Amino acid sequence: MAKIVTTRRARLASALMVTALAGTAFLASAPVRAEYDGVPRTFLWNPGLNDLVDTSKFKKKPPYKIGFSNASQGDLWLVTFMHGVQFEVAKNKDKISTFIMTDANGDATKQVSDIQDLLNQDIDLLLVNPATADALDPILGRAMRKGIPVVSAARRVKTDDNFVSFVTASDTALARMSAQWMVEKLGGKGNIVLLPGLAGASPAELRLSAAKEVFAQAPGIKILDTQYTGWSPANGKKIMSAIIQRYGKDIQGVWADSGLQGSGSVEAFLGAGFKSNEIPPHTGGDLNRMYQLAQEHKFPFIGIDYTPSMGIAAVDVALSVLEGKPVPKRVDVNFQIVLPKGQDTKSIKADVSLEEYVRMDAPGDLIMGHGMGPTYDPKTFKADLPR
Repeated sequence: MAKIVTTRRARLASALMVTALAGTAFLASAPVRAEYDGVPRTFLWNPGLNDLVDTSKFKKKPPYKIGFSNASQGDLWLVTFMHGVQFEVAKNKDKISTFIMTDANGDATKQVSDIQDLLNQDIDLLLVNPATADALDPILGRAMRKGIPVVSAARRVKTDDNFVSFVTASDTALARMSAQWMVEKLGGKGNIVLLPGLAGASPAELRLSAAKEVFAQAPGIKILDTQYTGWSPANGKKIMSAIIQRYGKDIQGVWADSGLQGSGSVEAFLGAGFKSNEIPPHTGGDLNRMYQLAQEHKFPFIGIDYTPSMGIAAVDVALSVLEGKPVPKRVDVNFQIVLPKGQDTKSIKADVSLEEYVRMDAPGDLIMGHGMGPTYDPKTFKADLPR
């Protein structure tokens, strides 16, 4: 397993290193990836310490052979995340001679098989977005024991020893902030619906648990229903349409962990005949369509992007591992809070206003915070990848 440095001096170095991430190779384009360009709040507010992993045992001379096992391209966010990985690999062709990518189509069993195939091809490093936390744990452990470093991105497995570094944007911080905004927006009282993402996927489960933690501290908040949506706009609309039939105007808030299903929820209210000023407060970032709906209909809203630019950051971390540079056990990519003007609450303030952030001139299916520049279009994206 990778050696974790735990001396007081190393922990101090770790803290200083994470503080400086916004200016290092890990997050060198943080201002491009997320307009909030300060140090990640999840670092500043974390009462613990982020271990610094000694990767000297993995140091090799370039060029490198990297395998990327992707969980799926099952939603727009995952496609954009994958493009970010390819974007950064193409930028580093001088260091990467071979890049092998597999896609499990959301099937954890297939992903285990994909990873075994990659390990058999003598890759230097495995980059992985695990389909589920449990099913992928053993195979990643085998990779690490074989001496092949693992960098996990977006999702992780349960055992810390089964990866060198985890690249993410804090699911718990995202959920707590959006849930706290909802509590304060409703004055601590109201009937709400929870729309988490994909059942079993670590981001969805972490976000749901963290949101419930916040709502449990507000006794006046009543959860009417909780339905997983698979991060699908169509599912969000279908599920919320059924919930509206049961509860109608008794629904006073909708907490969605992403604008993917959140946009579907808003469409359901509009389809049910709700006027713009009757749509209850909603949460959910990522999808430009969600921001467009909030701008057009002026309902109370908070957006927090789970920035897919973590795919870019994950490649940077992977290269640092192969160069033998110490890396944080957890790398947080910045997110930002988007609120319409006048929608701040006591605890939750905007980093950028909805009016400034929304792309009314861009397609609704654009995923925000991608980090690939203003000309990025998922429909035409191409990357010149090493073979």
